[in-house]
Amino acid sequence: MKIYTRRGDRGETDLLGGPRVAKDHLRVEAYGAVDELNAALGTALAHTTHEDIRDLGQSIQETLFDLGAFLASSDASRGKKSPVRELSIAEVEALETGIDAFEKELEPLRHFVLPGGTTAAAAFHVARTVCRRAERRAVSLDGEAPLAAPALRYLNRLSDLLFVLARVENRRAGLGDMVWAGRKR
Repeated sequence: MKIYTRRGDRGETDLLGGPRVAKDHLRVEAYGAVDELNAALGTALAHTTHEDIRDLGQSIQETLFDLGAFLASSDASRGKKSPVRELSIAEVEALETGIDAFEKELEPLRHFVLPGGTTAAAAFHVARTVCRRAERRAVSLDGEAPLAAPALRYLNRLSDLLFVLARVENRRAGLGDMVWAGRKR
């Protein structure tokens, strides 16, 4: 099978189990942003040397693939026999557990943090911002076609976890947070 089909040459694509839509459709924007997030997270994981972070991140990548499939499927195509699954509250709670565990390594946050530090920390900050974009796209889609609540909660919590992982990467490298001091006028 060839990688190209030529079916999208006119700016349309197929939803999973559903109709063809424009490539700038809200649903395509949402699952495309989740795909970008997964790639950004993969980049961050390629830079970490910490097995606990890598293991958690790879698990999250699997969940992001599921979320992308959920967003790529039309409401009508989801049913009892559909291979597409919705995220669960338990997956949101697992992110919260991860945040709580990693935050134990960190000093309490007292200032705004600038993205940067180690290559891994900077990559986690990029993944965090891509996650926020994916969340915005999912919120836009939710306004048109309501999503199951765990999908939005998962993206919101994941951006928090990615922020914490960036801070952990810097702390484990012996760096403190890069603090925003504000401009002196």
